[in-house]
Amino acid sequence: MQRLFINKPLKAGLKIPADRAQANYLLNVLRMTEGGLVLVFNGKDGEWRAQLFPTGRKSCALVVTEQVRKQTEQSQLDYLFAPLKVARLDYMVQKAVEMGAGRLRPVLTQHTQTPKLKLERMEANILEACEQCGILHIPEIEDAVKLTSLLNNWEQNEQGRTLIFCDEGEHSQNPLDALEGLEKGPLAVLIGPEGGFSEEERALLRSKDYVRAIPLGPRILRADTAAVAAMAVVQAKLGDWF
Repeated sequence: MQRLFINKPLKAGLKIPADRAQANYLLNVLRMTEGGLVLVFNGKDGEWRAQLFPTGRKSCALVVTEQVRKQTEQSQLDYLFAPLKVARLDYMVQKAVEMGAGRLRPVLTQHTQTPKLKLERMEANILEACEQCGILHIPEIEDAVKLTSLLNNWEQNEQGRTLIFCDEGEHSQNPLDALEGLEKGPLAVLIGPEGGFSEEERALLRSKDYVRAIPLGPRILRADTAAVAAMAVVQAKLGDWF
């Protein structure tokens, strides 16, 4: 069943006019007719079943009927990343959401090549991933922050959250060994820019007690590939995959 994000409170009996893009998708792309069923969510009130009712040749409304899933809590896994070029950033944002990130947090490093972010585009990618993958909680996007500032304020702001950073300079190749001893709880995964972390940044990260460095195998991965690999490893070892 198709899922749609609706930016309105949801409850049984509510009639919601679909916006132009949603109406076009339901009526012209999916060719749904009166009485067709969709699932709707808003990131706060769980997931609901709704019926489609055309209100014109190019417009329709959705009538909310019953709740099918209760709202889930925000994931405790944060995804921190150096911004990439647009197409690869789109992919990375979508995959981070699919892999269970609760917050997306841009980080500016010495080798960051694309510091300007289009937050509306990121939000659209987040919502698309949530719609397609059955996700109920909408991940937040924070403003970009410099790596040094992030680390200097980490212990004050993060309340015991462990920061896992993917370090291609690690001597070992097994990330699971590097995660031994960590307990489930608030975590953050940090992926560097296309040029990698500078030696100064690597030294700073390794000097912090709350940081755990992990490798990602014997090959150097692109930043967007590293995002998927790292999130998968962390979810399998410490997250919601077991």
